[in-house]
Amino acid sequence: MVCRPIEGKAEVTLTPGTRLGPYEIVAPLGAGGMGEVYRARDTRLGREVAVKVLPQHLSADAELRARFEREAKTISSLNHPHICTLFDVGREGDTDFLVMELVEGETLAERLTKGAMPTAEVMRLGGQIADALDRAHRAGVIHRDLKPGNVMLAKSGAKLMDFGLARATGMAGPGGTSGVTLAALTQSPTVAQALTTEGTLIGTFQYMSPEQLEGREADARSDLWALGCVLHEMVTSERTFSGSSQASLISSIMKDTPRPLSEAAPLSPPALGRLTAACLAKDPEERLQTAHDVRLQLSWIAEAGSLAGVPAPVAVSRKRREWLAWSLASVAIVSTLILGVRAILTAREAPSAVQSVIEVPESANLSDYSGNVILSPDGQHLAIAASDSAGAAALWIRSLAATDAVRVPGTGAAWYPFWSSDSRFVVYFDPASKTLNKVAVVGGAPIAIADAPNGRGGAWSADGTILFAPSSSGAIMRVSPSGGDVSSATALDSARGQTAHRFPSFLPGGRHFLFSAMPGHAKGWDIFVGSLGSLESKRLMTAQSTPVYAHPGYLVFRRDGRVVAQRFDAGRLELQGEPVPITTAPPRSDLDGDPVASVSENGRMAVLRMQPPDVRLKMLDASGQVRVDFHLPIAPWTVECISPDESRAVLSRERELWVADLARSVPMRFTTEAGSEATAAWSPDGEQIAFVKQVDGREEVHVAGLDGVSRRLPASDDPYHLVNDWSPDGRFLVVQSLSATTGWNLWLSPIGAGDVAIPYARGDYWELNGKVSPDSRWMAYVSDETGRFEVYVQSFPTPGRKVRITIEGGAAPHWSRDGRELLYFGGAGLMSVSVDGTGETFRPGTPRPVRRTPVTASSGAYSI
Repeated sequence: MVCRPIEGKAEVTLTPGTRLGPYEIVAPLGAGGMGEVYRARDTRLGREVAVKVLPQHLSADAELRARFEREAKTISSLNHPHICTLFDVGREGDTDFLVMELVEGETLAERLTKGAMPTAEVMRLGGQIADALDRAHRAGVIHRDLKPGNVMLAKSGAKLMDFGLARATGMAGPGGTSGVTLAALTQSPTVAQALTTEGTLIGTFQYMSPEQLEGREADARSDLWALGCVLHEMVTSERTFSGSSQASLISSIMKDTPRPLSEAAPLSPPALGRLTAACLAKDPEERLQTAHDVRLQLSWIAEAGSLAGVPAPVAVSRKRREWLAWSLASVAIVSTLILGVRAILTAREAPSAVQSVIEVPESANLSDYSGNVILSPDGQHLAIAASDSAGAAALWIRSLAATDAVRVPGTGAAWYPFWSSDSRFVVYFDPASKTLNKVAVVGGAPIAIADAPNGRGGAWSADGTILFAPSSSGAIMRVSPSGGDVSSATALDSARGQTAHRFPSFLPGGRHFLFSAMPGHAKGWDIFVGSLGSLESKRLMTAQSTPVYAHPGYLVFRRDGRVVAQRFDAGRLELQGEPVPITTAPPRSDLDGDPVASVSENGRMAVLRMQPPDVRLKMLDASGQVRVDFHLPIAPWTVECISPDESRAVLSRERELWVADLARSVPMRFTTEAGSEATAAWSPDGEQIAFVKQVDGREEVHVAGLDGVSRRLPASDDPYHLVNDWSPDGRFLVVQSLSATTGWNLWLSPIGAGDVAIPYARGDYWELNGKVSPDSRWMAYVSDETGRFEVYVQSFPTPGRKVRITIEGGAAPHWSRDGRELLYFGGAGLMSVSVDGTGETFRPGTPRPVRRTPVTASSGAYSI
């Protein structure tokens, strides 16, 4: 061990054979402003490690040393495949050192000296870095020094180095005094080399966020700025910001806009350019807010790239001498759907990758529920529940050997189809007729099998038994394919608080079946195995979708945003081993518990991925002119409501709520709790938002200001709730609840007065979609008391005589600003009714189509 001066400080240089506790130095690996790194051998465990010797100015202060050790304990808990693991912290004499995982490979900085990286590599490695940041941020650890030199490229992928250690080893601040704070230490970067006299800046300043340069405390968004710089550099091999001196570089970071990726790398995906721009917003409030969002968007962009012809990765796993070889095929349906078809091969067959494009008619608009695209048992056909360009729903059959899909006449509002075991029939739910129907693939009229007002999945066994969930609440029922008596196949467990069983799926042999139990909780749904010979069931697992069986012995389901397969012993009804990731899951596959995939008997698997290549938010005025038009980060967005002054909108994405300032292009997260329900309503003054969130497995109605601080409102005892509207007089929130006995009902939650929810429409029919008139005297809502959904108006807040508005069905009512017009969606699209509610009696006019705005029933929010 020898001492030498570095920048006026005495530092330690270790020679091979030097011992630091149980660690024997083997060879130097590198040096920088944060110390020197050596390859070493752990003499106790016989493994090679990396040892970093820290600057002695840190060791000289006992308080700093103690704080550093506390930080190190936190960082050592960050167990993640893309974070370099911290094994130990030690002190030998006057020398403090860290012991880390030894990562073989090259740094990202070294790789970038060879030029820009392929887009697929940028997506893969960038996603891994973002995932590592997300893990650390959730543990309260900020990196503060993310740069290519701190990313190792190993065989296993990216490894983020020095994670969080800059927090406790910063080089600035009045070191050596007991009054030094960690905040002070974090304000200065770790500089690998000094500025050259020629004016070239080399070091971390290129990756520092504006708020760090201003001396403000760094947070997770500061790391996202650095990640944006790293992604930009990976795509272009150019520094995002540059300057001839430290001052000019800082000025560039504070003022300049980086060259767009569309110019620097014209072949890169446009969405990637928007993502990096969102990370590099000068104001941290306007950036993407979490590394999790960055990772998801990189994944979605990669999938959109595979749709355009960029090969997607193939995941292969070997279990018990059997191969799961998964091959990706892309299906373009209205430019928003990717359908993965995968094959499960036996032990002696070589894994293969197959890519194909399956064309579906442009007039078939799919919903984003996985259970509406189902592969036949023989793997030859797809059953697709979709709607046409006019919004009329129907069932489509697509042969994988043909080029066209065929619309099945007379199928009406088909929903959650499933196949007969011999692939000759498709069974589907028709909410309009409230029946479970079957139709032959070769043609013929649909035949009603049983009553089913609002079905949630079914299955047809080889012995001719149909299981189905006739409604969103209640048990699974059993019926013959020819109809007749209906009997219970499961029994709700009141001790578990169950309100519904859904999505039955037969296991091999046709005696046992899987199903999910409602309500769900933060981790998903409880999955049970039932038997045709008994109402008893066995809990199997918790999953984020109802599993389906795949030959030769796997269950396929959703976990943490991925489609996974896990070994399953169908004889013993037991899971084995760990889940194998297959591909990215559909964004909304877990809303109702529907299966994330369908699998044929010959091993093909269909996965629905609703991912638009481009997402825009447009707001139109009454004449159809565009008032607002901006890009959103790629995600399955839905507009939930617009603020009273039309300056902001609440958007939902995968059960999260976001608030978008319509004058800016980046939405801000509003809800942070997992499982927040994606419905919302603005207060009349625009200062608060009402929404639903899950608390201890139950849904509660909450109101929060834009600061996110919420309070609970009274609600019904029903397990599920949706926020419909906030009365313009500010007195009530209209809440839609789901009862196990009566279906959907409407309640009023008092705002600021009263502690009990008030029933408004609660009876033998479904009542939903309540909207209060501008003068707070009337409520428009939807009811199915005639046998189909129609729009009604009734006095508010005390119900009185109902007035039927629609003639041929309707949904999603909405009032004009002056209260003289009521709009809704009907068979002809957007409809309008002139109304007079000024007197004691409500008087509607004749419904007429509205052709001035190109909106659809899925728009979520609209105004006239």
